[in-house]
Amino acid sequence: MENSLPDRFNIVDLFHEAARTNPGKPAIIYRENSISFGALETAVAQTAAHFLRKGIRKGDRVLVFVPMGDDLYRTVLALFRIGAIAVFLDEWVSVKRLVECCRLAQCAAFIGTFKGRVLARLLPGLRSIPLHLGLKYDADQAVPSFPETQRGDIALITFTTGSTGTPKAAIRTHGLLFEQFQALIPLIDPGPGDICMPVLPIVLLINLGAGVTSVIADFNPRKPDTMKPERIAGQISGLGITSIIASPFFVKQLSRYLKANDLFLNTIQKILTGGAPVFPAEARTYREAFPQAHIGIVYGSTEAEPMSMIAIDELIASETVRGLNVGKVEPAATVKIIAITEDNITVPHEEALSALEVAPGGIGEIIVSGKHVLRDYLNNPEALQRNKIFIGDKCWHRTGDSGFINGNLFLTGRCASLIRTPNGLLSTFLFENRFQAINGVEMGTVMQLNGQLTAVIELGDSTRRDAVAAAIGSLPEAFGDVIFIPKIPRDPRHNSKIDYEKLRGVLARRN
Repeated sequence: MENSLPDRFNIVDLFHEAARTNPGKPAIIYRENSISFGALETAVAQTAAHFLRKGIRKGDRVLVFVPMGDDLYRTVLALFRIGAIAVFLDEWVSVKRLVECCRLAQCAAFIGTFKGRVLARLLPGLRSIPLHLGLKYDADQAVPSFPETQRGDIALITFTTGSTGTPKAAIRTHGLLFEQFQALIPLIDPGPGDICMPVLPIVLLINLGAGVTSVIADFNPRKPDTMKPERIAGQISGLGITSIIASPFFVKQLSRYLKANDLFLNTIQKILTGGAPVFPAEARTYREAFPQAHIGIVYGSTEAEPMSMIAIDELIASETVRGLNVGKVEPAATVKIIAITEDNITVPHEEALSALEVAPGGIGEIIVSGKHVLRDYLNNPEALQRNKIFIGDKCWHRTGDSGFINGNLFLTGRCASLIRTPNGLLSTFLFENRFQAINGVEMGTVMQLNGQLTAVIELGDSTRRDAVAAAIGSLPEAFGDVIFIPKIPRDPRHNSKIDYEKLRGVLARRN
């Protein structure tokens, strides 16, 4: 595929092809506003011309501080069109991290809403960016010819969720974005009449390339706990939405609302979720709320999306004895399981890497390679050495997740969260699955505290505290203690995954 496509074949080309095929079709719908593919294509060209007139050039890094909506994607596609690099910071990012990321990215321009530009004038890291632009553009000027972009040119820089150390700025070239599109399209499986609600920003970009109508959920990702599922259900029924692609938190909250109110959204045909583990008990909630939909759980990461997928009914039927079943490895990915080590790994050839693999069925670190796997970080050689293994031109990404292969791929938790016992490595996922199945538990995990195996529990129903403690006490493992806390820290991006580092901090403060 790499050699059979012209160098400039990228997401923008796919979008333009979709716009010329169905110019009148809605591209993005948000609340009462809608923009067609044809209108968005025109706006992208005019915005790209506006950026050139303002002095943005090919290769310039441009910080984009715009909420999810048609302005965001018009801006990003326009930057892609002129060969500039869109730099993204999540809306939930702290001021300290924002300044740190800006220092690392060294942007030539800033594009934001009015509020964003006011903030940019107040913070030194943003104030030092030479060019500040708003969202307005001149639609009456002639559109010039644009610079050509190559597959190896950088298109997008995003930051991983880690909150400590030097930020990891993930570099996506136009070629890598196209390969990610190719890897995800079979999972999304878009049809000509699909209307999709993509809560994950990268998926809406892929939808634009696939010619799929996207509806932006009436949901504030900065404050996930304020989600009002009744609004989402109203959007879905009112617009006839056929598919949802969102985090497990989003799908779980919507599913619970539908179950509690005995409602069914019969237009939904497909649901894809990913970004955090989904255990069988939670999967059953999805299935009860959406009895007819095809539901898939995707396993991947910022640097490698997707790696595998499992259909929900297979997950529900799975026994999570040693780990969480995340399905067959996707054709775009190659996965190996290697011995867990904190050291950087350098090997001269593939045979030397194979020597690091664990015995079949053994638990180790999951590494992945493929055309869609991110190869580089911006100005961060330490992260590159820690997270990548290069063998010639081939790149293997170290996920930091542990697991094993037994036909399917199984997860056993973050490598750093595994518990070493005299009988081998103990999977945190094993307990997280068991705890979630206990009536009254919202989320739970296990940690080694003061030399004891300790259960850490967040209740969904505080009246069941004693019953939950009794249920945990009846498990075959001997827990030294059961600690109940009001809320287990989650990852800020999806509000679904346990943040083990923050949890350790919470427990340390209790002591």
